[in-house]
Amino acid sequence: MNIFADIRTLVIDALADLVRDGVLPDGLSTDAVTVEPPRDPGHGDMATNAAMVLAKPAGLKPRDIADALSARLVADDRIASADVAGPGFLNLRLDAGIWRGVVIAALTDPGYGRSKMGNNQRTLVEYVSANPTGPLHVGHTRGAVFGDALASLLDYAGYDVTREYYINDGGAQVDVLARSVYLRYQEAHDLSVDWPEGTYPGDYLIEVGEALKAKVGDAYLDQPESVWLEEVRSFATDAMMDLIRGDLALLGIEMDVFFSEKSLYGSGKIEKAIERLDAAGLIYRGTLEPPKGKMPDDWEPREQTLFKSTAHGDDVDRPVQKSDGAWTYFAPDIAYHYDKVERGFDALIDVFGADHGGYVKRMKAAVSALSNGRVPLDIKLTQLVKLYQNGEPFKMSKRAGTFITLSDVVEQVGPDVTRFHMLTRKNDAPLDFDFAKVTEQSKDNPVFYVQYAHARVNSVLRKAREAEITVDDATLAGADLSALSHAAETALAAKIAEWPRLVEIAARTHEPHRVAFYLYDLASEVHGLWNAGNTDTSLRFLQDGDNATSQAKIALIRAAQVVIAAGLGILGVTPVEEMR
Repeated sequence: MNIFADIRTLVIDALADLVRDGVLPDGLSTDAVTVEPPRDPGHGDMATNAAMVLAKPAGLKPRDIADALSARLVADDRIASADVAGPGFLNLRLDAGIWRGVVIAALTDPGYGRSKMGNNQRTLVEYVSANPTGPLHVGHTRGAVFGDALASLLDYAGYDVTREYYINDGGAQVDVLARSVYLRYQEAHDLSVDWPEGTYPGDYLIEVGEALKAKVGDAYLDQPESVWLEEVRSFATDAMMDLIRGDLALLGIEMDVFFSEKSLYGSGKIEKAIERLDAAGLIYRGTLEPPKGKMPDDWEPREQTLFKSTAHGDDVDRPVQKSDGAWTYFAPDIAYHYDKVERGFDALIDVFGADHGGYVKRMKAAVSALSNGRVPLDIKLTQLVKLYQNGEPFKMSKRAGTFITLSDVVEQVGPDVTRFHMLTRKNDAPLDFDFAKVTEQSKDNPVFYVQYAHARVNSVLRKAREAEITVDDATLAGADLSALSHAAETALAAKIAEWPRLVEIAARTHEPHRVAFYLYDLASEVHGLWNAGNTDTSLRFLQDGDNATSQAKIALIRAAQVVIAAGLGILGVTPVEEMR
């Protein structure tokens, strides 16, 4: 049940009637017509912009269209009133039975809020994709949570979602990892070593060095790099990916696919992707213009193999092969995304850190060219996370040697708090993570506030059962809900009604933070109704000696609890049954 979609359909049908009656001209597009909550709840339950967006193409005054539309809408039993406001907005008030229907739907429909909007479109969400050189750090945490919540949101909205991690195991940084593990391997043999600049000295490699010793003994000691590099590289990468999988598991994240960059080399996949672009006339030999601004000391003009990415929206063309014949870093990324297209996905989403902003246009250009514009690519950038304790920069153990790990954060506050708080800002906005604030029990802490609303409903249900009031969902849905007549009760029902619409908006915009924001607002309505009962006894959920009215009021907050649990599920947060 999506009451906003239902009323929009009613508006579209009413407009069609006006066309048939000659009030409106034929051929008008209604794509821009919306039905949404008004900014001021005092103006009504819903508002439509239909008259405003159709006035110009219809050649009519907005108020004339609004007046005619209003007369049509009030003829429907669901519309209590339709008032024209300002230049032509139409404010709608719904029949009280609508809100009762919303409560019943939330209690009886296991899929309340779910959508078929995605139409099972195959959608690949690639996220985290950190270099396999160490444990995940706090910056990776935000991308991991965002990507996982987005994947869950899209699944909830009817998309066929695949979660994927791209293992960057084809570059020079993995050779550095192998050399760093070899140093730990030497230390495991009680040898003294010097750590060259640029290696990875974190303690997390001590166990890897010892494991390598257990596997090969002293076979690699005093051997040239050519003997051990490839084997140690593979051993170290596997060890790091086990570590990364463990980090992800701390947050309840499971990937469907781990795709190795290394698998692209020597397989012909890079060549195939470049040939695909070449066949489209998008590969040529040329010399790039010097970069704008300060000239790098090592820059020199040279002829390279270039991708004409400007033909697909990029600012400049991009090199894919160096003058010496080696592939650029961009070439395997092109091949990887071509592989995604070839696997038959209908849409691609990449979640990158903010430092990858320069890759957005070139990757979109590549996917557009490789798919002939068929497959959209959305790249979401996650901004930095700053850690604080009581407002002061917070330093932790730094087991990694150079950064604060995901496991450090989760150990401090737990996975639920970590996940929810990472979604309390839009992905491209900086995020402050204060360990004191995210665990305090106050309205200012959205994690606590939402969880507390869920737990409060549980406490009401327990007390009702103790009073021998039947409160299973089926019984509550069958209660006489006409007792829900107070404005505060209607406001909570109206907020519950927004859930299906919110899901579709958040899924369409790829913005799971909207779910967290909505849950906070819904929790506020629950807490507000609870507090109102302290002064107005008629609003208390348990009415002494009146089981029927109690059931109606409990039905309302239980419906809110159902939605809170569903929303937390999308965010990957476990609903709290009882606050301690």
